[in-house]
Amino acid sequence: MSDETRLIRAGALSGPLAKTVGPPIQKGSTVLLPTAASLYDDDNYVTYGRSGLSAQASLRAALAELEGASGVTLYPSGMAAISGALLAVLKAGDEILVVDSVYKPVRRFCDHVLRRFGVKVTYYDPLSSPEDLVAGASEAVRLIFLETPGSLTFEMQDLPRIAELARARGILTATDNTWGAGLLFKPLEHGIDISIQALTKYVCGHSDTFMGSAAAREPRLVRLLEEGVTNIGWAVSGEDAYAMLRGLRTLPVRLARHGESGLAIARWLQTQPEVAALYHPALPEFPGYAIWSRDFKGACGLFSFALNPAPDAAVDAFLDGLKLFGLGFSWGGFESLAISCAPQLKVRNFAKDYGGPLVRLHIGLEDPEELKADLRAGLDAYARLAG
Repeated sequence: MSDETRLIRAGALSGPLAKTVGPPIQKGSTVLLPTAASLYDDDNYVTYGRSGLSAQASLRAALAELEGASGVTLYPSGMAAISGALLAVLKAGDEILVVDSVYKPVRRFCDHVLRRFGVKVTYYDPLSSPEDLVAGASEAVRLIFLETPGSLTFEMQDLPRIAELARARGILTATDNTWGAGLLFKPLEHGIDISIQALTKYVCGHSDTFMGSAAAREPRLVRLLEEGVTNIGWAVSGEDAYAMLRGLRTLPVRLARHGESGLAIARWLQTQPEVAALYHPALPEFPGYAIWSRDFKGACGLFSFALNPAPDAAVDAFLDGLKLFGLGFSWGGFESLAISCAPQLKVRNFAKDYGGPLVRLHIGLEDPEELKADLRAGLDAYARLAG
């Protein structure tokens, strides 16, 4: 054998892998098939590395078990999972109903991409009743896109009822379930057709890896999602899939801490004179509490609150006065975060009065008493400018 051949073949005939608690991370674009007949047998063989090797397969299987799905597709980000799912089931001439409280990048995708390809986009009030929502859907409506709790303002929708009514009319339903993380809420068990997550957030848990997923039970939908991933060319790396699987192992423990600390801080904020209102589904006085307590197994660490009316400079002073809370848009990691919401609320079609400037918090894994002290310092800075 020549030196050239030896170098090329080096390592190709390695022995069996040692067994570890996590899956092996395989790196490879080319997959070597055992026979000529298997080269084009996509149903029984992985024929190209982009479709995912051992770590990706392990992650898909774990998520399918968590979601109660027959199939899960992976995407390089949460937004890619949403856009991928929508593109997989929509075509020119269809109409999509989108909840007005949706995550802002989803609105941007609907307005700038779906409309450009001939899909009509209609936004609806998150407080609409399921009956009014579905009864008002035109014959062209193919999909209702939901998010509960709603982004920033946490409106609760009756997803089981919406799914029931939509299915009777042949309308598909999909929801962004990142808040529920597949653990606190299981959309597929409540009749929703497609459950989507930004795995970047709670499943990852460490704010260092991007990924998204879409899960479905009906084989036809699973196939459409898989074809969409293949046709557009998305892929996730073995290293990233391994990181997500590692985060998945500790998800129940972390979510319990996020939820417990989040509720403790929400209740504390209710006692602070600068706070006008709390938007947390797990508070009994919250308008959507009945739906949350019926359908959800717990709460995560994400909620909002309204400050008493004051100039924008006072809101900035509050945020700038925080030291433990970072100022950042993502969430679901170990760290606590805060953002102001006003710029995102301006694009909504159904304007509402939330009692004052709205601030969203993500409560991380830090000591809740220290987080309260940090918030109190921010509220003191707010009060000095609020007058």
